[in-house]
Amino acid sequence: MNLSFKLQGFHLPEAEKQLKEIQQRCKQDLEAYQLEKTNLILQHHLKNNPAYAAFVGHNTEWDDLPILTKSSIQAPIEERLSQGFKASDVQLHNTSGSSGTPFYFAKDKPCHALSWALIRNRFAWHDIEIGRDLQARFYGIPLSKIKYYKEKLKDQIACRVRFPVFDLSDRVLEQYVEQFNRQAFVYLNGYTSSLVLLARYCLKNHFTLKSICPTLKVAFTTSEVCDSIDREILEKGLGTRVVNEYGAAELDLLGFEDAQGDFLLTHETQYIEILNDEGQAVKPGEEGRVIVTALYNKAMPFIRYELGDRVLLKSSNKGPYQVIERIVGRTNDIAILPSGKKSPGLTFYYISKSLLEGGGFMKEFIIRQKTLHHFHFEYVAEREISDLEKIKIKEAMDQYLEPGLEATYEKKTHIERTKAGKLKQFFSEL
Repeated sequence: MNLSFKLQGFHLPEAEKQLKEIQQRCKQDLEAYQLEKTNLILQHHLKNNPAYAAFVGHNTEWDDLPILTKSSIQAPIEERLSQGFKASDVQLHNTSGSSGTPFYFAKDKPCHALSWALIRNRFAWHDIEIGRDLQARFYGIPLSKIKYYKEKLKDQIACRVRFPVFDLSDRVLEQYVEQFNRQAFVYLNGYTSSLVLLARYCLKNHFTLKSICPTLKVAFTTSEVCDSIDREILEKGLGTRVVNEYGAAELDLLGFEDAQGDFLLTHETQYIEILNDEGQAVKPGEEGRVIVTALYNKAMPFIRYELGDRVLLKSSNKGPYQVIERIVGRTNDIAILPSGKKSPGLTFYYISKSLLEGGGFMKEFIIRQKTLHHFHFEYVAEREISDLEKIKIKEAMDQYLEPGLEATYEKKTHIERTKAGKLKQFFSEL
């Protein structure tokens, strides 16, 4: 894995050394560390990012800085990069749109390497070494040939086997379980809803996945909230420990459970504020909006950026870490198709991805399943979806789901949020 990063211009050993130094400093004086780093990254982007400087205006005191949202920074990538960076020399990606508001973002290479150093550090809390231990990866995968084979190559280098989640019917899960009988997987990593379907399949057939694959140690859930009910199903069906991860692709790991099951908020690479609806810090034990500042991303400003989730922290810390009591949001329903196939709501990210390319046309979208055959797209955009784009979506639905499904479209001026303030991407109304 280190070789892969080196070939791409990412220096992982240096990043891991830097992370250790950061962690040592955080132990000594976390408040001073975060004060210094927030000021440095703010001054960097005020000086080097004219769009962000214009957005901030004269409000340069920290508590007066305006809150960034996804919609406020949805513009062509070239307009949002800070000076000294161009799209060809940064890590460029787009969010999955699980919150309903997709957009493109960039990280400079040292920042991206530091993100991976943090991921490796957190997995090591559970005696897992990424790139050494075999991972069963329950994720989506692009189906276009070039992107598909690129992901497969990345999987091979990273020592992981991908189990696509577009079809999780019993027939497919039976094949997946058989693969666990043949390979010595050490851990699972995947969408909560997909792993729950796998665990339910095991329970229905009266075995645990660990009984099929004794080398299996732990399951890491991501992208969607893993609540107590999900955790119980996962532990019973998989036969392993379950570790919950909280993150955002445009940022970093924001929270991770330690070996004792405490859900610790990241402080090394992010400054995270929990604010009420009036923009004031909540009191201990109160729920609030998650506002994040990326301390090391010099390519693009994520300063006081509202993620769209709401979090409740415990009143007491664990060492230098704040402890998450509960995350509100990040759940997705399961689509049930006429053939009996089951597919997670995040599948619609892959279906809608062609409309997200370039990051300016589509602002927000949600999909509602009205019947087994009928999916209704509600979207906020600068224009109507064209007939050609509708054909592309239909072709993608045929490819990722199954043929014969109906799609209807409704352009809206805004989309209603949930009570938690989130745009949930997929709703099943069956």
